[in-house]
Amino acid sequence: MTTPIAARETDDSRRCRPEPSVLSALSSPRLLTREVLAGLVVGLALIPEAIAFSIIAGVDPKVGLFSAFIMATSIAFLGGRPAMISAATGAVALVIAPVAREHGMDMFIATVMLAGVFQILLAVAGVAKLIRFIPRSVMVGFVNALSILVFAAQVPHVIGVPWMVYPLLVLGIVVLVLMPKLTKVVPAPLITIVLITGIAVVFALDVPTVGDQGELPSSLPELFIPHVPLTWQTLSTIAPYSLAMALVGLMESLMTAKLVDEITDTHSNKTRESWGQGAANLLSGLFGGMGGCAMIGQTMINVRASGARTRISTFMAGAFLLLLVVVLGDVVGMIPMVALAAIMMMVCVDTFDWHSIRISTLRTLPKSETFVMVATVAVVVTTGNLAIGVVVGVFVASVLFVRRVAHFVTVERTVTEASAHYAVRGELFFASSNDLTTQFHYTHDPNRVIIDMSDSHVWDASSVAALDAIMTKYENLGTTVELHGMNAYTEAIHARLSGGLG
Repeated sequence: MTTPIAARETDDSRRCRPEPSVLSALSSPRLLTREVLAGLVVGLALIPEAIAFSIIAGVDPKVGLFSAFIMATSIAFLGGRPAMISAATGAVALVIAPVAREHGMDMFIATVMLAGVFQILLAVAGVAKLIRFIPRSVMVGFVNALSILVFAAQVPHVIGVPWMVYPLLVLGIVVLVLMPKLTKVVPAPLITIVLITGIAVVFALDVPTVGDQGELPSSLPELFIPHVPLTWQTLSTIAPYSLAMALVGLMESLMTAKLVDEITDTHSNKTRESWGQGAANLLSGLFGGMGGCAMIGQTMINVRASGARTRISTFMAGAFLLLLVVVLGDVVGMIPMVALAAIMMMVCVDTFDWHSIRISTLRTLPKSETFVMVATVAVVVTTGNLAIGVVVGVFVASVLFVRRVAHFVTVERTVTEASAHYAVRGELFFASSNDLTTQFHYTHDPNRVIIDMSDSHVWDASSVAALDAIMTKYENLGTTVELHGMNAYTEAIHARLSGGLG
């Protein structure tokens, strides 16, 4: 029996309902403490990242910091995936960096805002539904590649630095590994930051700090209206960058949301997340921010390392970030970078799918699955571009799938004195139907040929053209051909296209 549309919508809303909810977290001191402390840890971790991404984009550090604040706090209300962190990201910074460098700040902000509009339009068009077509092997490759990239981004913080950085790094890793086994009341990353910062301050250790990454702002973000001419030339200049930013941002956000769904065993509203990202980017641009998307590293700190599950942690991450940089900038500036590097490294180790590279797994999985995963990782790591890697991964997976399916079509021939009977079995489409014409014995068959389509299905024009070619060859030999057993769809597409394909 078909499920009514209203009932299906109710089921979908239940599946996407977060557990625990914001209300239950607010009424539970234990849950609320966990969410708030998780937000504090993520807020601290966002600061150096936002500064670094601002440098990549070629703008002032405050542009990235304000963007992180606005993205995190707005997506907490607008997004479709609770506990996921959105802020300024490296992927977005790389895409739009040429605009700031070549056209100035006003065009840069206009690009961010137009990207937000594109994301909203793409959400309305149903782009979120395309996430279902991304194979698991590509998803695993995406996770592994980002783990490698985020880990590699931490290496400069532990190479060519004072020797005291290394004992602090070891201490941080030990705390991150052991503390969750002792207590989860206070997130281990927060304990790591406080402990390492305390040691560095008490013993006056000369180690790189957050303050060394760039100047922190001392004022609140202000409304920023870009002064650009509303002309076709302006649109043609920024639209390609905006569309690229929109696609990269949506792809990274939706795949991160899918990953969090699996970790938390819950469902999220991908369409809401899509237009929520667009609205957050619009707001970010209006306050002079560089925009962004979901961040897998900070999201894993929030969800996996700190145990957060609600929108409270996302909102608090943005709120704490602003409080820390504007009010407590001097204190935040004293945090050793090695403390944050240790956290990010351990998050990468936890996020990487080690099961995917075990010998037992590699022996069990089809070689094509492993090849797709490796190809995705290789392209993402080589290019540093998530969108290119995922597109290549999906393309490779599609080609390999089509190649496999193409060989599933069989033709069985039975001959009597009066006729030849061909039973076609399998799915006929552009790949599998190419060889169909070669499986018939045209000159050796009797004057009557029956092609039984009962166990096959025609999907496209290529298959109809193949059937037409077979019938034409037989007719040229004076042989009568009959098509039997076509299902309703096959009969309809054959009747519509047969004889009109040239």
